[in-house]
Amino acid sequence: MNQYLELCQHILTHGQHKSDRTGTGTLSVFGYQSRYDLRDGFPLLTTKKVHFPAVVGELLWFLKGETNIRPLVLQNIRIWNEWPYQAYVRSSFYQGESMQDYIAKIKADEGFAAQFGNLGPVYGKQWRDFSGVDQVLEVERSLREDPMSRRHIISAWNPAELAQMALPPCHAFLQFYVSGDGKTLSCQLYQRSADVFLGVPFNIASYALLLTLYAETLGYEVGEFVHTLGDAHLYKDHLPQIHEQLQRTPRPLPHIQLIQKRQHVTDYQVQDIELVDYNPWPPIKGKVSV
Repeated sequence: MNQYLELCQHILTHGQHKSDRTGTGTLSVFGYQSRYDLRDGFPLLTTKKVHFPAVVGELLWFLKGETNIRPLVLQNIRIWNEWPYQAYVRSSFYQGESMQDYIAKIKADEGFAAQFGNLGPVYGKQWRDFSGVDQVLEVERSLREDPMSRRHIISAWNPAELAQMALPPCHAFLQFYVSGDGKTLSCQLYQRSADVFLGVPFNIASYALLLTLYAETLGYEVGEFVHTLGDAHLYKDHLPQIHEQLQRTPRPLPHIQLIQKRQHVTDYQVQDIELVDYNPWPPIKGKVSV
C-alpha cells in the first residue's frame, strides 16, 4: 500500500490550507489518482489496522438498499452514527442522551430507530432505487450481456434528493471495465471528497471488495481498482497520525476468500467473505469531523 502513503506525502507536500464545513481545517489538494492491482493482493491498509468487519458490513448494507443505521449498530459498526445522532440532538425530542444512550435506544427500540436512525436516501437507496432503477443489478446484467459496453455505471449522486440526505455522497460515481480479452474486470471510483486518514482506507477496501464480488459472481478475474479523488484532504487534527503512519513500513497484503459464490452480488452475507493473512501495524485512532 505504498500508493496510500504516497498520497499522504503528496498532500503534506503540496496541500493548501483550507477551511471546511466542519470547522476543523484541512490540508487539501484537488485531483489525485491511485491504482491498486488486486492481483497483487487485497488493498487493505497495513500501516494501521483497518476494522475489516466494518468494511464488509457497510458494503453489504449498501447492497441491500439500507439507509437506517440500526442494521449496522446491531453489528457494532459505528461509522454512520454521528450524523443521525447530531440530527437527534437538534430535535425537540432530545432529552440529553449521550451517544451511548442514543445507540442503546437504536438497538433496543425499532420504533425509535425508524424515527431517529434514518440517514435519508443515501448510498443504498441510490444504488438500488435511483428514480426506480436498480443500478446494482442493472450493472450485473450489462456485464453479463454486453461486457464491452462503456456504460457499466453506478451513481450515488442524485441532485434531486441531496437535500434529504444526512451527508451527500462522497464516493459518488463508479464505473466497471472489462478487458479486451474479456477475462478481467476492473473498476474506477470518482470520490468528490476524501478524508484521507479516516475515510479513504475504508473506501479503497470497500470498492475493492465490491469489485471482487462482481468478478466472482460473473466469472471474471479481478483487475485494478482505480481511485480518483476530487478534494483529497487531511484534517489538521489528523496530521500527527499521518506522520506516524509514514514512519511505518507497509507489510504484505492480505487476500479475500469467498466461502460461497452467490447468484447475485446483492445476495452475499457476512459469513461468505473471509480475510486471509492480514497482519497490519496497530490501529491509530482519530476523531471524525462531522
